[in-house]
Amino acid sequence: MHRLPALAALLLALVAPAAPAQSLLPPEVHQALQRAKLPESALSAVVLEADSGQRKLALGEQQPINPASVFKLLPTYAALDQLGPAWSWSTPVFASGTLQGGVLEGSLAIRGSGDPKLVQERVWLLLRRVQQLGVREIRGDILLDRGAFMVPETSPAEFDGDPSRPYNVRPDALMLNYKAVVLGFVPDPARGQALVTVDPPLAGYAVDASVPLSAGPCDDWRGALKASTGDPARLRFAGAYPGACGEKTWPLAHPDPKGFNARLVEQLWRELGGKLAGSVREGTVPAGARLLFEQASPPLLEVVREINKFSNNVMAEQLFLSLPLAARSLPAGASVRPEDAREHLRRWLRDRLGEEATKDVVIDNGSGLSRETRVSAALLARLLQQAWSSPVMSELMGSLPISGTDGTLRRSTATAGRAHLKTGSLRDVAAVAGYVLSNSGRRYVLVAVLNHPNAGAGRPALDALVQWTIRDTPAR
Repeated sequence: MHRLPALAALLLALVAPAAPAQSLLPPEVHQALQRAKLPESALSAVVLEADSGQRKLALGEQQPINPASVFKLLPTYAALDQLGPAWSWSTPVFASGTLQGGVLEGSLAIRGSGDPKLVQERVWLLLRRVQQLGVREIRGDILLDRGAFMVPETSPAEFDGDPSRPYNVRPDALMLNYKAVVLGFVPDPARGQALVTVDPPLAGYAVDASVPLSAGPCDDWRGALKASTGDPARLRFAGAYPGACGEKTWPLAHPDPKGFNARLVEQLWRELGGKLAGSVREGTVPAGARLLFEQASPPLLEVVREINKFSNNVMAEQLFLSLPLAARSLPAGASVRPEDAREHLRRWLRDRLGEEATKDVVIDNGSGLSRETRVSAALLARLLQQAWSSPVMSELMGSLPISGTDGTLRRSTATAGRAHLKTGSLRDVAAVAGYVLSNSGRRYVLVAVLNHPNAGAGRPALDALVQWTIRDTPAR
């Protein structure tokens, strides 16, 4: 009879619900995930001391994840490591035929090498230099040589269905002004319209000079304009601009990316007073053409800073494809293909971290604007720790957004100035990775990536993890 109470107690224990497993995360991070209705399994995170490598926290660190734009850390660190912060791209300019009395009886040729900073001001400087060397009239053509890259033709709408977004512009060996324009809208209430500007202006591309003003709130003002953005020669507005919006700008990828360069070069050449008998067109440098000069880009450090601070996808892709050329890992004169850049970066990563650590890495492109790229939080943390002791540590860390201060972290709720972190965002990814200075004076490597359909709602959890690291609270 005495066995019955014991048996009953055993049965109750078997059917009673198990106590929830204790979270490995700091309470504030766990609670932020709960508020966002995200499971802990959606988070991959590593926090470790930069100097010793001692782990403070690790969760799901080995599982393959999509890092979004945090992936930009790989090509930017590789470039600084292999080329040095002072390295620059070079864009050579050639002339064929004879030059007499300011007239070139031949063609001018510009050969691209991947420079991501050939914005309109620098293209203007390049063409002005041509004129300073005595070329005022060109009886032949202006040839644009894009042969350094061999990138398959794909639709700019392939990633998210919106070809007008500048981040969807495909890489090009001769990338001029990111192949994008910026529309400006300035309300003029007295006339009941908003004046429209386009920068840079392009040859053969007309934009409505004004659009009617409308009453009401400044909500989806771009949609309200009803812009026809698909015509490469004309941009029209069938809607109106809400006056409550004040002045606004709208960066827009040109609908004809192949023809953009020719439109920009022709416009700038004629603005400078240059004459052209032929046309601006794609072509190769003619045999026997002589080198007039080479225009250098800003130093690599400046480019890396812009890529990481502002997560510039187009510049990241340009850098990614430039690496095999700059490091001379291809035969002379060969065009770089995306697979060449992928293999170059994979080989560099193996050299830094070893075969075993990198075997599951999937490299799609250089920007992280991909559904296919896969790395692990552990690999990112190891790479950042390795970078901490490298000669280019200060350049890499200085290129990262600073919490509450600049770049993509300017609105971060973490203590201002205490974290240097690359951010990443896709519709199902939210990520941060970089370095955190704690109240104890220790510097930590932090990697935190959410992969989940509702990942964006988990940003407060990432901020909470950064703040916990800053406080240097003992691990659980």
